[in-house]
Amino acid sequence: MYVVRLEHPRHPGTRDCYYVGMTGLLPQERFENHKAGIKCAGVVRDFGVELAYEWFDEIPPMTYGEAAQCEPTLADELRDRGYVVFGPTNRPRPTRSRRRTHK
Repeated sequence: MYVVRLEHPRHPGTRDCYYVGMTGLLPQERFENHKAGIKCAGVVRDFGVELAYEWFDEIPPMTYGEAAQCEPTLADELRDRGYVVFGPTNRPRPTRSRRRTHK
């Protein structure tokens, strides 16, 4: 598990932005890969500033299955605190209604 602090142009100075991910690598190595464009999330490559250790440093190493459950839970917790978060969610996606065209 790792969290990256983002400097996102759509939210300049108004709300903290984060990206939540999981990796088998050391978090710093994974962050460097993102910045180098290696298996990267574009939002981290383009707007990633640094690792936000305060959000994941105390989370112990875990199996892939555990991390797959923990990743969206942590992302949702940060959203609940009012942050802008890029990453998975456990929440259902809202359904979009189709616009009817008038003839």
